Amino acid sequence: MTYDELIDFLENRMRMSHIYQPLLIKSLIDSGGAATIRQLAQAFLAQDESQIIFYEKRIKQMPLKVLKNHKVIVQDGELVTLNTERLNFQQRLTVKMICEQKMQEFLGKKGLSLWDYRLGETEPIPDSLRYQALKASGGRCALCGATKNEAPLEIDHIIPRSRGGKNELANLQVLCSKCNRAKSNKDRTDFRKSCDSNPEPGCPFCSPREIFEEYGNVYAIRDKHPVTAGHMLIIPYRHIPDYFSMNAREKSDSDRLIVYLRNKAMTDDPSIMGFNIGTNCGIAAGQTIFHAHLHLIPRRNGDTPKPRGGVRGVIPSRMSY
Repeated sequence: MTYDELIDFLENRMRMSHIYQPLLIKSLIDSGGAATIRQLAQAFLAQDESQIIFYEKRIKQMPLKVLKNHKVIVQDGELVTLNTERLNFQQRLTVKMICEQKMQEFLGKKGLSLWDYRLGETEPIPDSLRYQALKASGGRCALCGATKNEAPLEIDHIIPRSRGGKNELANLQVLCSKCNRAKSNKDRTDFRKSCDSNPEPGCPFCSPREIFEEYGNVYAIRDKHPVTAGHMLIIPYRHIPDYFSMNAREKSDSDRLIVYLRNKAMTDDPSIMGFNIGTNCGIAAGQTIFHAHLHLIPRRNGDTPKPRGGVRGVIPSRMSY
């Protein structure tokens, strides 16, 4: 390939789904035109900002704290300095040799399992399979419900690759980067099932009537005895006693549905000037149906003579202050 043909490929014919192709070519140019696979992998790692951020956090969480406590190092902002007298060449060589020896001894005991959290995917997930997993997730983290606009979404092997997990849809779930980093390679939780419904016989919210709207793991219905026109209930499909039993994904889905309902209500009815949002937890708090639910109550000017205090009205004598 001539230089002009290479330029033509780069500018006109290269189709990209990631930065890998131009990064590989650039890395070869940097190394004089040829490099081993390992050298290329190291060049890729140097460009992976997510891994740099990962190790910045890991350094701060453990070795930095321990070595500072032992007064081996000192830190001034982002600058870390070895807290020793000035070392000559031979002394530096000895320190490096002992460190290398300690590393090799530890690796000899642990083997590659030391890096299991990074070896979870030895073969790339095909783009078509990645798409299927993202589509099945609705574009949200299976644990916390975050979307791509809130955090990077990653494909997680429910059974880690290092423990025999396969690249197949049944073994893939979508987690945001924060949740995925917190999940160890010993954890096989399928968070897609964490919100499975478990209907309770006789519970009116386990057999919902005329669902008005739904989002993920929650749905909304009109309140049977509305405080004001447009009063809505936001209810998790899962049978749980109250708000404190809702998991992060159910709360996240509730938040999103409440915002949608609020915007729709104000568009449909310009007389709405505000809202009360609340939930009753326990008999003493007035709860009568023991399936978690949240109230979204539209408010209009003049719907009560003295609105001051809002939800403080659960105890009428304490509403005014």
